[in-house]
Amino acid sequence: MKGFKEFVMRGNLVELAVAFVIGASFATVVKAFTDMFMSILGKIGGNPNFNSYQPGGVPVGAFLTALIAFLIVAFVIYFFVVKPYEAAKTRFVAPAAEAVDANTVLLTEIRDAIRAGR
Repeated sequence: MKGFKEFVMRGNLVELAVAFVIGASFATVVKAFTDMFMSILGKIGGNPNFNSYQPGGVPVGAFLTALIAFLIVAFVIYFFVVKPYEAAKTRFVAPAAEAVDANTVLLTEIRDAIRAGR
């Protein structure tokens, strides 16, 4: 039972669970935004559902509808999640100190010992 408790309390698992819940919730928001945006496109330029569009008998309409929806979702995620996250990260997170490789430390010590021996 102790091993299970350690597994559940591991930081990565909890973070993953939170990310999944937030992602599912955000997906609903983005879907609603996409539907709203597609409706606005429909009012401006006609029906935004291209499913019935078949030039030369090739059914490309469903692909066009899915492509437009994907581009809207990518736009929303990039400009409303990624960009603000990067800005907040650079503003609030101090740069991490670079970890020095053990080989570099050893070579520096050897160099210093050789210089001291001269």
